[in-house]
Amino acid sequence: MSSSPQRFEVLPRDLSAYRRGNVGVDHVHRFDSGRPGPHVLVNALTHGNEFCGMVAVTDLLDRGVRPAIGKLTVSFANVAAYETFDPERPFESRMLVHNLNRIWSEAWLDGPEDSPELRRAREMREVVAAADHILDIHSTSQPVQPFWVYPAFERNGAATLAIGSPQVHLVMPQGLGSGTPLIQHGAHGTAGHHGVAVVVECGQHFQQATADLAKAVTHDFLAHFGLLPRAEPQPPRPPARRFQLLQTWVVKSPDFRFARPVIGFETFAAGELIATDGDEPIVAPCDDCTILMPARTPVVGREGVYLSRPMA
Repeated sequence: MSSSPQRFEVLPRDLSAYRRGNVGVDHVHRFDSGRPGPHVLVNALTHGNEFCGMVAVTDLLDRGVRPAIGKLTVSFANVAAYETFDPERPFESRMLVHNLNRIWSEAWLDGPEDSPELRRAREMREVVAAADHILDIHSTSQPVQPFWVYPAFERNGAATLAIGSPQVHLVMPQGLGSGTPLIQHGAHGTAGHHGVAVVVECGQHFQQATADLAKAVTHDFLAHFGLLPRAEPQPPRPPARRFQLLQTWVVKSPDFRFARPVIGFETFAAGELIATDGDEPIVAPCDDCTILMPARTPVVGREGVYLSRPMA
């Protein structure tokens, strides 16, 4: 894994001006056009050091963007973690106790445990449930190509393919495999739901291009559902590349090591060693096995690597 000094092209800004929302939940703002149409939620800062969503949402608020139809809700999720950011330890403010993108099941939300993330998820529960469509904006620790992530419902694939950029898709046939993400909360995680709920991974956390893409994808997502005017026609894009999630490997041992340096999107042949988790080998289950989001610093109990394969 890379150990070069971290460059910062985007840094946090003070969000205190956005704290008082208008739905009774801090850092949540809703705008109603007064006209029929879908209710779209754009969520930022599910993880505290993923600044691109913050840039996209503050851009909407600062410009006074209002939906042409339906309702637009924007939210900053884990502001408590965001406010702990330290440039000397830039990857430590992802979360405080729990991963806010793994605790959206009823078991967690209605359970006895407590943490800043669980309190925040419980506060935002009705906000998430109320939306027809959700765009949850994320970024990655390594500088890899941007990609969509979503459950394998036809509605999600159709919408992201129609929107276009990013051109890479990670499709989850059985969910994430290590918890329940925000986009699978309640009805959003069911086959019969009408709405689209997707994550967009926009690039490396601290790069300006990542923030720029987050703003562009947010506009395109809202335009797709009619809340904003469509952008100018774009030149033809290359065909989308889609990957099917095969397995989410959760780290079991403090002695977790990758077999070679990786940042994401490396491919492995069937049976080839990807990593070792203590004494347990992690091998590619198929040819062209493509890994995504390998842990920069593996931590027991957290995701170490995602295994996928190209889809036809």
